[in-house]
Amino acid sequence: MAEVEAKLAELGYELPPPPDPVGNYLPITRSGNVMWLAGVGSRMATGERIAGKLGAELTAEQGYEAARWAALNLLARMKAELGDLDRVTRILKVVGMVNSAPSFTGQAAVVDGASDLFVALYGDRGRHARSAPGMAALPGDTAVICDCVIEVDGG
Repeated sequence: MAEVEAKLAELGYELPPPPDPVGNYLPITRSGNVMWLAGVGSRMATGERIAGKLGAELTAEQGYEAARWAALNLLARMKAELGDLDRVTRILKVVGMVNSAPSFTGQAAVVDGASDLFVALYGDRGRHARSAPGMAALPGDTAVICDCVIEVDGG
């Protein structure tokens, strides 16, 4: 088993099937060794989504888990495209959009659910630049949507 997937299993996670695009866009684009992954929501392995507004229906802890599932969906797309998660040489940037009630200000702690997973799997190569804006609404009332930019080996 590949190193990153072995770490994922140690953490108790299995990759869900990669999500299909839900509009007129590509799930991944690539230029040289840099890949941009389109946003994915907090869909769990069961297919059920974590939905609702942070600070209203959902707690920051539930949002953290939602962001972790968004990251797992990004990893599933990476695996489908690359065949091996060890081909990711660096997580460059993560954007985590958080479906937020007007008074909720814990977006950064929520998106840590994705960031912490990338660092746990990739170590220093998983440390990345990041944005974590609060949003008035997200498609399907999903709790968190994450996208990312990664660097991959030339193979």
